[in-house]
Amino acid sequence: MWKTLTIDTSYSNRGVACLPVKYRELGKTGWKVSEVSFGAWAIGGTWGPVDDADSLKAMHRAVDLGVNFFDTADVYGDGRSERLLHQLRSERSETIYIATKAGRRLNPHVADGYTASNLSTFVERSLKNLGVSCLDLLQLHCPPTDVYFRPEVFEALERMVEQGKLQHYGLSVERAEEALKGMEYPNVQSIQIIFNIFRQRPAGLVFREAEAKQVGILARLPLSSGMLTGKMTPDTRFSEDDHRTFNREGAAFDKGETFSGVPYAVGLEAVEEVRKQLPPGFSMAQFALKWILMSKGVTCAIPGAKTEAQAIDNFSASDLPDLDETTMKALADLYWSRIAPYVHQRW
Repeated sequence: MWKTLTIDTSYSNRGVACLPVKYRELGKTGWKVSEVSFGAWAIGGTWGPVDDADSLKAMHRAVDLGVNFFDTADVYGDGRSERLLHQLRSERSETIYIATKAGRRLNPHVADGYTASNLSTFVERSLKNLGVSCLDLLQLHCPPTDVYFRPEVFEALERMVEQGKLQHYGLSVERAEEALKGMEYPNVQSIQIIFNIFRQRPAGLVFREAEAKQVGILARLPLSSGMLTGKMTPDTRFSEDDHRTFNREGAAFDKGETFSGVPYAVGLEAVEEVRKQLPPGFSMAQFALKWILMSKGVTCAIPGAKTEAQAIDNFSASDLPDLDETTMKALADLYWSRIAPYVHQRW
């Protein structure tokens, strides 16, 4: 049974300077969203132990720092993440945009399940979890490739917009080709795709097409499942309910969602090369996030945060200096020499 937590929400300016978070326009929505926003997968589940009170503190701290966009999904903790966001928004006066996702509740997760009836059922559940009558942004949750070739799915989304159930809709995709196909539908407002130092392919054609069609880009897995924080070692162990234990080979969902699809040992070696480029005054997480923000095709990066400390570190990246050309070239060279053989043609 879900319980609303009662916690101290008087976080503003407590022990940290308010750092200015910058904003970028999201597609044709008219929204200006924080360029480092909050990904709420980890506070829902499959990332090891998580405490709801700590999660709420992290989210409140994010809002204190200027974050106004949160990404979640109906399957994150079976609605746990959505319900926490409902509580957050009920405790704040600021404008907060929430993007959720639908489709992964299907079992089996197949294209034929993406019917108007099923999508409506999923949307009604998210409306209840989030305590709203209209979703800000609904994203199809990494659907099978065949869904992108079924215009009736997008017609169903259009009808829900007309009915006032959705304000906007977009797509969360696994592959660059799916992003390109999805952008052929004129009212797709956003594409969520893995983009980080270890997954650089979207910066080519995907970003060019998104800019030309005025589609927002949400960069997910920005820290490569935590790998790019530089805190992992060969001896790091994850709990049994953490996808970094059970999904390294794609046993539960797409392999690319765990450590960006890069073998763990290869990733650790590459991280040490990344560390050599670390500018003074940056944490490794901030460095990884700033690298993403150097691409103007990105609307926002969506790192997770389980604690206030993680939130402060992540969202401070927005205010740090741009990276120089030498650093950017070194990270591109690292990608092509060490990482691309494992990921570039797969996703």
